[in-house]
Amino acid sequence: MPTIGVDKQDLFDLLGKSYTTKEFDELCFEFGIELDEDTTDDCQPGERPQLKIEIPANRYDMLCIEGIAKALNEYLGRSTPPVYKLKPLKPVETLTIKESTLAVRPYAAAAILRGIKFTQRSYDSFISLQDKLHTNLCRNRTLVAMGTHDYDKIEGPFTYEALEPSSFKFTPLNQTKEMTGAELMDFYEKDKNLGKYLHIIRDSPVYPVILDKNRNVCSMPPIINSDLSKITLETTNVFLDITGTDRTKLEIVVNQLVAMFSVYCSEPFTIEPVQVVSEHNGLTRAYPSVEPRIMQAEIPYINSCLDLKLTPEQISALLAKMALESSVSKSNPLVLDVSIPITRPDILHQCDIMEDAAVGYGFNNLKKTDVKSALLLAKALPINKVSDILRLASAQSGWSEVLPLTLCSHDENFKFLRQVDDNTKAVKLANPKTFEYQVVRTTLLPGILKTVKENRKHSLPIKVFESGDIVLKDPSLERGAFNKRNWAAIYAGKTSGFEYVQGLLGKIMQTMRTTWIADPAKDDSRGYWIEEDPANLTFFPGRGAKIFFRAVQGGEAHVIGALGVLHPEVLQFYEIPYAASTVEIDAEVFL
Repeated sequence: MPTIGVDKQDLFDLLGKSYTTKEFDELCFEFGIELDEDTTDDCQPGERPQLKIEIPANRYDMLCIEGIAKALNEYLGRSTPPVYKLKPLKPVETLTIKESTLAVRPYAAAAILRGIKFTQRSYDSFISLQDKLHTNLCRNRTLVAMGTHDYDKIEGPFTYEALEPSSFKFTPLNQTKEMTGAELMDFYEKDKNLGKYLHIIRDSPVYPVILDKNRNVCSMPPIINSDLSKITLETTNVFLDITGTDRTKLEIVVNQLVAMFSVYCSEPFTIEPVQVVSEHNGLTRAYPSVEPRIMQAEIPYINSCLDLKLTPEQISALLAKMALESSVSKSNPLVLDVSIPITRPDILHQCDIMEDAAVGYGFNNLKKTDVKSALLLAKALPINKVSDILRLASAQSGWSEVLPLTLCSHDENFKFLRQVDDNTKAVKLANPKTFEYQVVRTTLLPGILKTVKENRKHSLPIKVFESGDIVLKDPSLERGAFNKRNWAAIYAGKTSGFEYVQGLLGKIMQTMRTTWIADPAKDDSRGYWIEEDPANLTFFPGRGAKIFFRAVQGGEAHVIGALGVLHPEVLQFYEIPYAASTVEIDAEVFL
């Protein structure tokens, strides 16, 4: 959860009351946030005490002091949710998105805040909120980036274009030298703040830019704004530009910025919209949209989850404490129509509305009740019981269990195992944090091999196993993929130890009451056998085999896994200086 530092006295002034540390800690707990630290006792002379508050990761409206004060005041009944207004209703200013941006960052939005009156601390809060959103929701600017400009220093209409790096020049924020896009990349390469964002567009043949009427560059998202439109404490009219690759998150960011800081406008909570025109598809949108969303929540559902017997009016009163206005639906007296303000994108389902009702009621005030249905009693899934049997049998045979990560790099899952990715099996992460976590594993081998690599200095032989999930694609499923439980083991030592892994497989099959079939052509009983598999390049030629399993007598046999001596190239990729053998099977065949 993000931790937000706010000025202690400023927050208490906004709340209209001073609290002791204990009182404020209790208030935070009741609301569902947490007071992490009060720096009063650690402040040096001249320093202002701060409160460091942990905020739920999905409460983007509470990433600044303005949002925290607004939410707590509404919870305490000291204020009602603001009504956000657009003025004028029909946008005067425009932002045109050129088709060239489709190659780099295709979405853009804008808004204007007029008559802003900044103090130093409200200005700092404005900048801090952008930083928090960039880090949190915007995934370090990869999904969304925002720029703020002194509207009086630039002139609309504006265009959002993608230009060749050497074809435009501007002076970056807080600099004096004019640079091209390419020069700017070199200039900020070693900058500790901006250098980490350069990779987002650096390899693109075109860079995105916001231009005003006179072709002045206002910003080059997601890197930096122009010094021309720099905002200061004297700025009164602020132009916001937001660009990104995810339109949903872009709209959330626009709403959070204008909702939090329109309070400082000459007409509080009034925003000037901007017409955004997409040239490539002809669509026109006005940003921001301040109309609340309407969702429905079933009154019996809320009461059953909280074990209460509240009337619709009582539930509405509780939701009002959480900035949610509601009324009984005209079409169904057992349903509430709930108005979701632009500050609450975290409300996605009626369970979120139920949770807010619980917060309004007070979790400490809910009655402790016993489970009323045996269906709610927890019990192990059958596959977990099978896994436990496999673990116990492996451990009794003298093998050690390991628990590697489910994510691995693309090379570890394919290249290092001498396999080719045909794009039909592996689920790939859209925005991996590092190269180590690019795909969800389709076999247990990468994790176990990495474990052997990190423990290669231990005494030999190394005998380890894992019983865990892999994930495979399946386009026919709604979610497009499914989990499958596998069991695998590796023997690494001075010899390949093929006989050891085959012996362990025999122990596992014996534990699962599965017999060895010496001649599958003549014996159609339930059991297993192996056949050479020359097509599996993970294994040394002639030392790899498929494992076949027949679940019922006379039934069809299926391949459930593989075993063999690992190819030297596989071991070299994983920096393992020993010979090794492995076995892996689908554990779900025993269900």
